[in-house]
Amino acid sequence: MTQLLFSYGTLQQRDVQLTTFGRELHGTADQLVGFHQSMVKIEDPEVLKTSGKSHHPIVKQTGVAEDRVAGTVFEVTDDELANADKYEVSDYKRVSAPLSSGRTAWVYVDARA
Repeated sequence: MTQLLFSYGTLQQRDVQLTTFGRELHGTADQLVGFHQSMVKIEDPEVLKTSGKSHHPIVKQTGVAEDRVAGTVFEVTDDELANADKYEVSDYKRVSAPLSSGRTAWVYVDARA
């Protein structure tokens, strides 16, 4: 089954996609509605190696419809979604959220919120 996955961060990077999904993903631009973006320090050595970045973007729900986070929505398989779950560190949790296009997609949000 195909799932929609919205990324505003490192899952948009080709190298991260190849490592995480075994292929390059092709998606469409969209916006996450009702969220605000900030940064989180990454300490997991595997994620650091894969992304090449010590700080990753993270989003927190605000509930304010005017708050938007730009990114890309991808179609992924259930297995690929499970691989994305393994890639994301414990600071993130996966939730279903509305996009400005009217679609709903999985997105990784701040698990500490």
